[in-house]
Amino acid sequence: MKVVLDPVHGYIELDNLAQDLLSTPQMQRLRRVRQLGFSNLVYPGANHTRFEHSLGAMHLASTLTRSLDSIEEDRKIEVKAATLLHDVGHGPFSHVTENIIDKYTRRRHDDVKEILGKGEIKEVLGKHGISPGNLVKHIKGETSLGQILSSEIDVDRMDYLVRDAHYTGVAFGVVDYNRLINQMNFYEDRLVVDYGGLKAAESLLVSRFWMNTSVYYHHVTRISEAMCSRAVEYMIENNELDPLRLRQMDDIDLIAAMRNATGYAGELSRLLDARKLYKRALYVGLADTGKSVLRHRDRIRRVEKEIAEMAGVEAEYVLVDIPKMPEMLEMRAMIKTDHELIPLNEASHFVSILQEAHIDNWRMGVYSPKEHCGAVGKAARDYFDVKKSLKQFKLSDL
Repeated sequence: MKVVLDPVHGYIELDNLAQDLLSTPQMQRLRRVRQLGFSNLVYPGANHTRFEHSLGAMHLASTLTRSLDSIEEDRKIEVKAATLLHDVGHGPFSHVTENIIDKYTRRRHDDVKEILGKGEIKEVLGKHGISPGNLVKHIKGETSLGQILSSEIDVDRMDYLVRDAHYTGVAFGVVDYNRLINQMNFYEDRLVVDYGGLKAAESLLVSRFWMNTSVYYHHVTRISEAMCSRAVEYMIENNELDPLRLRQMDDIDLIAAMRNATGYAGELSRLLDARKLYKRALYVGLADTGKSVLRHRDRIRRVEKEIAEMAGVEAEYVLVDIPKMPEMLEMRAMIKTDHELIPLNEASHFVSILQEAHIDNWRMGVYSPKEHCGAVGKAARDYFDVKKSLKQFKLSDL
């Protein structure tokens, strides 16, 4: 047994299985895949990786399964391996390229059957008598034990919330995960939180709310990720990048490819390198646009072209960012009282109001080079029929 020192959880134990899996090139690649994409342009310390997160999630999964006597030992080993491997399918810059990989290859980051079923990982799993197929089901949350890794409240989000807060320096990531884990059990084949863990569950929801606002949906992060995504799509559409190869790349590979790209992708790459980002021409919430704006999510490129024509600028100078409807899946977690199971948002009035506040924080962005923000902003307001009373951003505020 070996140990590694983690800045979040302290010493993490690595048995022979963990050591063997960590030594595979597929896991080592995660050392070069940032957990938070381009958030380091806002928070300079946000350079932690999927590798560290995988270790942390595995540690929490091991802690939880040790407290659950009803789980057979070989199943505990499966959950531990699945948690360590759960992010092996992430592409470069994590979620930045996730939708692109899905669009062009029909593979999401948790579609890891091919990765686990061949090569070095398959050999390691075979050596330890572990079925890759079972791990795939756990990772996708298709088994009862998979809820430990993929459910409303799981070890995956426990680790990333605390870890992301640690590396960004944001003070809102306080989650009493030790108490939460101690109060989690299986009841009628469902992973639930005992009533004694209600306050710890609340702390997770509050952390998620503030991290969304301060980190995950920070406008600089959204703008830089939109620029990177558009560069990658341009490269794919111009046969400068194989989408199947994209999933196997790390951040360094993609940066190199972008720097060597021609045309629009090369221009965006140079802007990202210099942190000369597009600015907010329009940045509004659902109260200003109405939920009908979400219908445009499936036709973003067309919307960008039409706004650009209205503004009299080239289409590449307009990037439209319409996030999906905000939701907090954690609210569906079940709390076990002495008499019944009730959803978290019914067990806690405090949690019940967070969903509304979460929706209030939703923002649609239309981004453009600084010199075009005035024209693009006016065209976008007309296009989306944004309320005329809306306060306008000054360029000095961006």
